[in-house]
Amino acid sequence: MDNLELYKNMVRIRAFEEKIAEILERNPGEIICPVHLYIGQEAVAVGVCANLRDDDVVLSTHRSHGHYLAKGGDMKALAAEIYGRGTGCSMGKGGSMHLCFPEKGLWGSSAIVAGTIPIAVGAALAFSVLQKDRVAVVFFGDGAVGEGSFYESLNFAALRKVPVLFVCENNLYSTHMPIKECLADVDICKKAEALGVPARRVDGNDVLGVYGSCRGMVNAVRGGGGPFFLECMTYRWRGHVGPSDDLDKGLRSREELDYWMGRCPIKRMETELGLAKETMVSIRASADAEVQDAIAHARGGPRPEQGGVWK
Repeated sequence: MDNLELYKNMVRIRAFEEKIAEILERNPGEIICPVHLYIGQEAVAVGVCANLRDDDVVLSTHRSHGHYLAKGGDMKALAAEIYGRGTGCSMGKGGSMHLCFPEKGLWGSSAIVAGTIPIAVGAALAFSVLQKDRVAVVFFGDGAVGEGSFYESLNFAALRKVPVLFVCENNLYSTHMPIKECLADVDICKKAEALGVPARRVDGNDVLGVYGSCRGMVNAVRGGGGPFFLECMTYRWRGHVGPSDDLDKGLRSREELDYWMGRCPIKRMETELGLAKETMVSIRASADAEVQDAIAHARGGPRPEQGGVWK
């Protein structure tokens, strides 16, 4: 994937998320499920997923919209799922936190912290046993490091050398608690290395850096090199859940938020590419048009059917 496509994919995710945030703020009750926004973290999903094939598997978290879109999920089906419509990617029965799009390898997301980590390891074990050159990737936040399944999964993956890439999106907060108040040692990479998993920390707001680091890891994993761990340092602009910025709750400072917004991954890429203003306007307009179409589809969609089995 060329650099311009990486940029376009980030803009597409940002446009979708900002529209959802606008709806949540202006029309309370139009979307009734909890929504965890990905604004500010786009470079991680895009940089990682650009290295994957359709048959590679991705498992995600409650903050899953970016992963879904970066892996090739249909935007209309995503919007419909958030609206609880029958045309949603999970038949309107999962909501924002429970997305799936197996056509592109997104096996699912879960609201259970660290809940998808062992599932990804299980998928990788199956690939290994069946001698498939497929890769399993699992995204999770820094809060997952407080769960026992994190350590159990990394240990098993290292022991059996299964083809799995662990991607920690370290946005410095576990729900509403700063990471330094959760971990005595905030260097998460060291925890992976202690369990026998090679690890690297990168700037999660640099899509080219994420893409390049992940490319080598994915190639090594696919080639039988066992598991790898990528820690991406990033930051979510909105609150833990919903469209607010959490400043009113005193959970973080204006100075901290401004600092990270100044490190916007999209603006950084605009500078890297030297894009003309008219090019940026055109790309954003195209993304906005796709988002508007997806929201219109969701608003007009049918309610979910009772019963039924997801196919």
